[in-house]
Amino acid sequence: MTVTTSRAVVEHRVVEVGGGPLTVDDVVAVARHGARVRLTDDALATMAASRAVVEDLADDARPHYGVSTGFGALARRHIPTEKRAQLQLGLVRSHAAGSGPEVEREVVRALQLLRLATLATGRTGARPVVAETYAAMLNAGITPVVHEYGSLGCSGDLAPLAHVALAALGEGPVRVTAGSGADELVGAGEALAAAGIAPLELREKEGLALINGTDGMLGMLCLAIHDLRELLRTADVAAASSVEALLGSDAPFAEDLVGMRPHPGQAASAANLRALLAGSPVVASHRTHDADGRPECTRVQDAYSLRCAPQVHGAARDTLGHAAAVAGSELASAIDNPVVTVDGRVESNGNFHGAPVAYVLDFLAIAVADVASMSERRTDRFLDVARNEGLPAFLAEDPGVDSGLMIAQYTAAGIVSELKRLAAPASVDSIPSSAMQEDHVSMGWAAARKLRRAVDGLGRVLAIELMTAARALDLRLADLSGPARGVRAAAGTGAVHALLRTAVPGPGPDRFLAPEIDAVTRLVADGEVVTAASAAVGPLR
Repeated sequence: MTVTTSRAVVEHRVVEVGGGPLTVDDVVAVARHGARVRLTDDALATMAASRAVVEDLADDARPHYGVSTGFGALARRHIPTEKRAQLQLGLVRSHAAGSGPEVEREVVRALQLLRLATLATGRTGARPVVAETYAAMLNAGITPVVHEYGSLGCSGDLAPLAHVALAALGEGPVRVTAGSGADELVGAGEALAAAGIAPLELREKEGLALINGTDGMLGMLCLAIHDLRELLRTADVAAASSVEALLGSDAPFAEDLVGMRPHPGQAASAANLRALLAGSPVVASHRTHDADGRPECTRVQDAYSLRCAPQVHGAARDTLGHAAAVAGSELASAIDNPVVTVDGRVESNGNFHGAPVAYVLDFLAIAVADVASMSERRTDRFLDVARNEGLPAFLAEDPGVDSGLMIAQYTAAGIVSELKRLAAPASVDSIPSSAMQEDHVSMGWAAARKLRRAVDGLGRVLAIELMTAARALDLRLADLSGPARGVRAAAGTGAVHALLRTAVPGPGPDRFLAPEIDAVTRLVADGEVVTAASAAVGPLR
């Protein structure tokens, strides 16, 4: 799932590269919404200065990795001057060894942008024309074909980055936007010529500079951070809708109670739940008053999936905050090996290792699985007459004749089961490569790929909960013998209920459910659920 909020804001935006670290929003704007990029004059000047250092080393008798030597386990092989262009070209061609399905366009564009950002730092020693070519390809909408497999997350995302570099040389397949708006597969040389971009001819160090980064896994982390910010707000909306329709209590979300455990994410989630349920006549309908006339809820303790929503959603928010901090550090980084230092040295280093990014990608997959698991448990409560506070079995029109939302819950349960498998960390794995020179790798690319699938699954599970809560609310308010007869939902949850009813109908006999699940999933992905709630109660945290 890609959360497509703020499209109109970014479609005419220009992202400056080289004027300071990029942000997550910058990455999303370019990768997903096609914002243009512009290299700053300072970046080009810095690149020219560091390139002079590399060229001074080219004739040095001492070996310099990536300039006058081979790569990886072949680093001790001295390369004569006349073979160095061949060395860089061969590096890109041989490393463009990916396999499997094509990676999504937004991931490739994120990867292109982030490699451009590292080039613009001047720490790679590449010429300004290399960065200008990457910027021109992004602005022309030329997206190299990158494959699912090929990165171990150490020495960078080698194969994915090599496929991008190969396209900049005019080789390999790329995608361009055809007149119909669809992506058309063409040769890179043809696409570059049509856009008026000259293919690169690599010099010393430049092939290495184009492939030695964690840009693929970082790009996917940025996209996931953006999407999860919206989905965790959506999770609060879904939880509030379920609390209300299940005749739950809002008392556990009180600010003083939540403040006794001062986690910032928990506080934010509880504040959202309070706002969404504020003034709910449904919640008020099952309150009584104590001897002093103070309101109290007849529900002494709700099930954990209702009562503990701020604790779980809040923990996920804090995990997301940690991931965003890691992403911020990475976006401020220059990742290459070797690097040209500010004082003019060319030094080998290990900054290309993907462990920092891989760990938080795995951490987020755990949080996503748990938030989805709690959502599915709330969905399941609605369908069980022993737990749904008087609603019909499976929210069916005529239980037995109709199955209601029985199998919608199966779908959510199946997704949650997969999310639990996807939560198994990739970063604890390592497989030696390059004749044991690269004897420990991060598997960060794999962690990023499974997180993308997990984020998509979370959006679908939340959509099923929202759809279920909306049907339950309709049945609750129509029950003339129930406590909520003749009342209405809270302003926040009511606005979301009204939104859903523009996309899917209310209760009735069994009908084809798959299109309804897809319709609500689109409302979640487009950010319309949070927008509707925020319009009613103010911005959600």
